[in-house]
Amino acid sequence: MEGYLNKVAQLRWDDHRYYHQCRINQTLHLISALSFLGAYALLFVDPARAGLIGWLVGMVTRQSGHLFFEPRGYDRINGASYDHKESIKVGYNMRRKGILIAVWLALPLLLRVSPSLFGLVRPAAGWQGWAHDVGLSWLALGVGGLLFRTLHLFFLRGPIWGLAWAGKIITDPFHNVVEYWKSPLLLLRGQRYDPLDDAGQGARA
Repeated sequence: MEGYLNKVAQLRWDDHRYYHQCRINQTLHLISALSFLGAYALLFVDPARAGLIGWLVGMVTRQSGHLFFEPRGYDRINGASYDHKESIKVGYNMRRKGILIAVWLALPLLLRVSPSLFGLVRPAAGWQGWAHDVGLSWLALGVGGLLFRTLHLFFLRGPIWGLAWAGKIITDPFHNVVEYWKSPLLLLRGQRYDPLDDAGQGARA
């Protein structure tokens, strides 16, 4: 258990210092985290709506922060190029995310072309039924993406790394709220970038 927790902590720190330096990105991650917590609660009563909220609010805000606001050049704080960070990223780097996002965008179109997804599901009736099926398909994509990368890491790095990454992803919404709740205030004070001081305590300064 100690080894597992140490790996989760290492993954969190690497993720923060490499990919969450901008306070705007941190603020968007806070919004994303809150929406994911709402989606978690909805999983028990309306999983289709949970899928819609998780992707349309949670994933859009989260990935927009990475895409538009994080610095892409040489990282002087960590002494690493952007290409190096992408090459060593344990989870979904931008290339892998691009594939995931392409599938995400394709699913609603597929459900319009073939409401039964070529015989895999019962065809929905009307726009509400279509939206319901889109939500369920996006939820399945999220779960599938998590399981796929977890199993992939089992073979690449070993089971404990796969479980640590999966545990980190599932608990990220809770951790992001704790980590980034002050980021909007710090951004309003004019601090665009996290100083990343005190061994990762910068976001809570």
